[in-house]
Amino acid sequence: MGNEALCTLRYGGKTFAGKALLETTEIVFRGETRLKIPFSSIKNASAKDGELHIPTAEGLAVFQLGPQAEKWRNKIANPKSLVEKLGVKPGESVLLEGEFPADFAASLKKHGATVARQGSASSTPWIFLAAESAQDVRRVAGIAKSMRGATALWIVYPKGQKTVTEADVRSAGLKSGLTDIKVASFSPTHTALKFVIPKSRR
Repeated sequence: MGNEALCTLRYGGKTFAGKALLETTEIVFRGETRLKIPFSSIKNASAKDGELHIPTAEGLAVFQLGPQAEKWRNKIANPKSLVEKLGVKPGESVLLEGEFPADFAASLKKHGATVARQGSASSTPWIFLAAESAQDVRRVAGIAKSMRGATALWIVYPKGQKTVTEADVRSAGLKSGLTDIKVASFSPTHTALKFVIPKSRR
């Protein structure tokens, strides 16, 4: 997918082997050492000769990425908005089920999407379900029954909590006849899992 790479990292006067991951809001290195650099802290990343140079408070981090170095620098300098990462395009309709932050609905509208709080799941390409409790997760079955064609369901749930876990969300989707195809960081506190109807049943 272009967002992870086996590479070496020069940092703190040492060289480490491992894997670099370009996440939604940070670049992460895992291997002989671990390093996490939030995009918000990166002021002037640069790419040269296959190396991605990122200044940090503790010193320069140099990722040897080869041809991907410039692509990663561009993604860090020009990160996609949440709405873009979720796949919603201008002019498309979005159905929100449950309580979402006001700024999410505002960002959808700013992006050019039409936002509805009530409506039929069969007439919109995007459904977002806020799953804050087990009761919310149980709504997946009913929503899945009304989905048609390429309609996608994003289930947004809390990170690191036992009330609703990734296993709970995935199980609810699969039991409802859907298949999960993508995960995204929705916010610092929430994760989103995308489900669709299998192509064989559309």
